[in-house]
Amino acid sequence: MKRSERITIALDALGGDHGASVVVPAALQFLNGNPDVEIILVGREDILSEHLAGKPTSDRLRIHHASQEVGMDEPPSKALRGKKDSSMRVALNLVKEGVADACVSAGNTGALMATARFVLKMLPHVDRPAIITALPSIEGRTWVLDLGANVDCSSQHLFQFAVMGSEMVAAVDEKIDNPRIGLLNIGEEEIKGNEQVKNAHRLLANSTLNYVGYVEGDGIYKGNADVVVTDGFVGNIALKSSEGVAKMIAHFLKAEFRRNIFTRMIALLALPVLKNFRRKADPRSHNGASLLGLRGVVIKSHGGADVLAFENAIMVAKQAVRNNVSERIAKGVAAHLDEGAGA
Repeated sequence: MKRSERITIALDALGGDHGASVVVPAALQFLNGNPDVEIILVGREDILSEHLAGKPTSDRLRIHHASQEVGMDEPPSKALRGKKDSSMRVALNLVKEGVADACVSAGNTGALMATARFVLKMLPHVDRPAIITALPSIEGRTWVLDLGANVDCSSQHLFQFAVMGSEMVAAVDEKIDNPRIGLLNIGEEEIKGNEQVKNAHRLLANSTLNYVGYVEGDGIYKGNADVVVTDGFVGNIALKSSEGVAKMIAHFLKAEFRRNIFTRMIALLALPVLKNFRRKADPRSHNGASLLGLRGVVIKSHGGADVLAFENAIMVAKQAVRNNVSERIAKGVAAHLDEGAGA
């Protein structure tokens, strides 16, 4: 895509815990700072019109009616078969039809994955989609995949995830041309890990990827690799654990600073430091996980995202489209096809 071209992003405006009450203001704020983007709000027209009432709108914002919505606890099979006019499904259809360049949804992860795979199909030579997002690290940020799309993975799947993650990070991060790839394991020694991880290690070590070896859990936050690869079971636990630790640290800091008059005074002096820490560790700043391996750009926002967090998810979609991530992944997987055939 040429940098001068305008990007169109379809938003599942009814998905997530908060639906239109978050998606609509996030869309309006995003448009204010991104004149090269158009947004399509997908959902019930009456609900969306109500949330837009009295707000300054834009000629780069329009509504596309969809009569149904997918519940956060709804089985993916039910959403796929029984909700063909859901805001999620219609937003994905707009990407398939070429009306939109990307879709962003805070809806049910399982339903989004199943529906996106059905509507958009997989890229050539990619067996499974994977969810990737960036986590804060000492070095800046570390991209981790898979974060929940695939509970059980073979060594070949992990190899494909490494290729997709490498291509995406090289595309969206201007500071990294050849991302360092690490494989999440319970130790850095060659003998550690299960057979699936050991086989993936052999595939990666014999590939032309910039593979740096095994990475332990703390290595994600030390910045020992730019991309850390794991299966969706372990990856999702790692993600949720990091979110929990961030909330716990914030809770303890607030409690200590509010303990008495002296700690409150210290808090005032430390305010600039605390604000900077919150900015770096705030999960909202890293909201927006890409579903890699699909024939189109699909971004999963956290279900409980607020306006700031959802706005960040829209930015992830814009960057993925602008940097031709899907096309780069397709070429990258094809180029490394023979390397991942063994084990």
